[in-house]
Amino acid sequence: MKQLWCAVSLMAGSLMYSTLAPAQTTSGALLQQMEQASQSLNYELAYINVSRLGIESLRFRHAVLDNKVYAQLLQMDGPRREIIQRGSEISYFEPGLEPFTLAGEHIVDSLPSLVFADFKQLSAIYDFVPVGRTRIADQMCEVIRIVARDGTRYSYIVWLDSETRLPLRVDLLDRDGETLEQYRVVSFAVDEGIRKMMQSLEKASLPPSLSVPVSDKVTFNWKAGWLPGGMKEVTQSRRQIPSLNKPVESRLYSDGLFSFSINVSMADKNSTNQLLRTGRRTVETVIRDNAEITVVGELPPSTAKRIADSITLGAKK
Repeated sequence: MKQLWCAVSLMAGSLMYSTLAPAQTTSGALLQQMEQASQSLNYELAYINVSRLGIESLRFRHAVLDNKVYAQLLQMDGPRREIIQRGSEISYFEPGLEPFTLAGEHIVDSLPSLVFADFKQLSAIYDFVPVGRTRIADQMCEVIRIVARDGTRYSYIVWLDSETRLPLRVDLLDRDGETLEQYRVVSFAVDEGIRKMMQSLEKASLPPSLSVPVSDKVTFNWKAGWLPGGMKEVTQSRRQIPSLNKPVESRLYSDGLFSFSINVSMADKNSTNQLLRTGRRTVETVIRDNAEITVVGELPPSTAKRIADSITLGAKK
């Protein structure tokens, strides 16, 4: 009887896997097509960003001219804020500030960051769950949910235009299923007319580039004892904070979709344990062994606290 039950269990498991695996593969392929379409098509999007901080109305144009990317992001309400991309140069124009240019691969503030993710890599730690089809901005869309397998992160629901594969809606959900942020396209166009409009940027005069100082290589005597699956260290730095008059050691981590930093400094009389959360961003501060440990990033509060509690501190040098 026991052998029969084991055989039935194994068969049920294999059937479930055979059903889920193709769905995961198909949804992953659609998400890769989204990433490719967002970076290769000539298009214009009018959309809104909705968060706890309010509603932003924006317009984003994207074109490829002679294998070089040109893009423009414009804030449609209030003071005029504009960001322009020409190849690997990103130029910022804001009221009250001198325009400047930084090096970059894309305008960070434009499309949701998941659009630029490597979904082949993410498939090892995330499930891509097909939800069905529905209509957004008068277009039929494929709906896919992106969920971390270990349950330690937020999740996304993405609506992809069935024809172009451009993202027409992206919801960021907390672990209770509540919407933290929403990107939603109101209208869009994909045609050669966008490419012609962007040609003026080829010879446009852009502001000077700002040089980013190179950080020195440093060695820390502390480390994280636990990290969410797939999280890897991206950079580390030690910097002096003038307002605090003390050095802060930082490590930045990312899984390719979400990121956070761990910051360690000496505690002082103003240091206290605290938890702050604004939308997707959590700030968890723990005081231990005369050290102030702060985790800042795109994490649920319970995950940020678990990371902070896992930090092991070595002897002071």
